[in-house]
Parts: sequence; structure tokens; C-alpha cells
Amino acid sequence: MAQLGAIAAVSAVSGAVNSIAGGGTLLTFPALLGLGVPPVSANATSTVALWPGSLASMLGYRRELVGAEQWAVRLAIPSILGGLLGAGLLLATTDDQFRSIVPWLVFCATLLFAVQGRLMQWLRGHVQQASNDAGPIKPTRGLLIAQFFVSIYGGYFGAGAGIVMLAVFGLIGMTNIHRMNGLKNFNGICFNGIAAATFAIKGLVDWPIALVMAIGSSVGGYAMSGLAQRVPQAWVRGAVTVIGLGSAVWLFLSR
Repeated sequence: MAQLGAIAAVSAVSGAVNSIAGGGTLLTFPALLGLGVPPVSANATSTVALWPGSLASMLGYRRELVGAEQWAVRLAIPSILGGLLGAGLLLATTDDQFRSIVPWLVFCATLLFAVQGRLMQWLRGHVQQASNDAGPIKPTRGLLIAQFFVSIYGGYFGAGAGIVMLAVFGLIGMTNIHRMNGLKNFNGICFNGIAAATFAIKGLVDWPIALVMAIGSSVGGYAMSGLAQRVPQAWVRGAVTVIGLGSAVWLFLSR
């Protein structure tokens, strides 16, 4: 019960952080490791627990996908295939191997999170804020290939995958930040969904913890939703970055 209470509290904080600035995974995953959950199971459990929140986020952007149906449908294929391959790679990774890899994953994901603010400023300086490019658009082969590789990472670990997707969308010339967010959330649902299903079928998920995490993050996100626009994102981003880097150092030292 003490373990479930602790993870519920961390998940609530994670949900609140996600509602303000994102990066909640950088809190929940190290917390699961700290509570003694094996690394591979911790990653699988976190993926399953956070998927409902990703679904709710995607539904909030469904209107922004109007005119981008070709992108959504065609990107779903490499997203699902990449997520399945990433999940398969995790299944083939032992706990000892993953324990050696995960400090680097957390460290790199934290760096991605730390630069997200500057990346979004750059994107907003190069794309349009209004939905004035609502006509049909055609996906490119390069984007499909890039999405496949991003989805492999998303299915394997995933923290920071959304930041990479936004960067790719901007670099290939997308011109609507709202549509980019919609496609990012849609594809996250695809590769995280197939990975979560794979982990569940293979019995890697600690279901009591996953359910508590899902409830805790939902409560935290809902409770903070009204304050999300009033809390300085820089403060939250700085705190999560410090925690993420601290977690990476702890993981390096405890390998």
C-alpha cells in the first residue's frame, strides 16, 4: 500500500507537470525504478499508464487534423510499424541490459525536454499560428521514413519523442503549429498504443501500479488544468530538467 500511495503521489505531480509544460515521464519512470520495479517492467508499465492521457490530448486536437487526413492515415502506418519494432526491441532487452542503457535514455530525453522551449520559439518563428493552410496536403517519403525511426524510439522508451516529431514536421516545411501538434498527438497514440498492447500481451505490465498511475496522473492533470496558463512554464521546465538530470546521474551511479 505504501508503494501504491507513493506512485499515486508522483503520478499526480506528473499529470500536473504535463498539463503545464510536459515531461511527466521524466518523473514517473525514475520513480518506478526507485520503488524497485524492474527496468523493463517499469518502462512497459509507464507506457500503458500514460496512454489514456495521450488519447485525451489527441482528442483535444482532432479539429486541427481537418485537411491533414492524408498525413494522419499515411503516418499511422510507419508509426504503428515503428512502435511495434521498438516494443519488440524492448522485449528482447534484458533488465541488466536496459539498466545499462536507461541512464543515457533519461539523460538524452532530459536534454530534449530542456531545449523544447527554444525549439518551440524557433518553430513559432517559422510557422503560422492561424489555421490558414487548411487545404489538403500530401505526405512526403522523407517524413514517412523519419516517422518510422522516431516511432521505434517511441515504442522502445518514448520520452521526448513528441519533441523530435515537432522538429521533423517543422524541418520538412509544415506551416501550421496547431496541425503539427495534432499530428504529433495522433502518431503518439499510434506507436504508444501498439507498444502498450504488446507489453500487456507479453505480461510486462504491473497492473495495480499502472491503474494507480493512470488515476493519479488524470487527477493531477485535471486539478492543474485551470492553473496551467498562470504557472510560469520556465519554473516547471527548470524543475523537471533538474530532476531529470539528477535521475540520470543516480541511474549512472547505481548501475
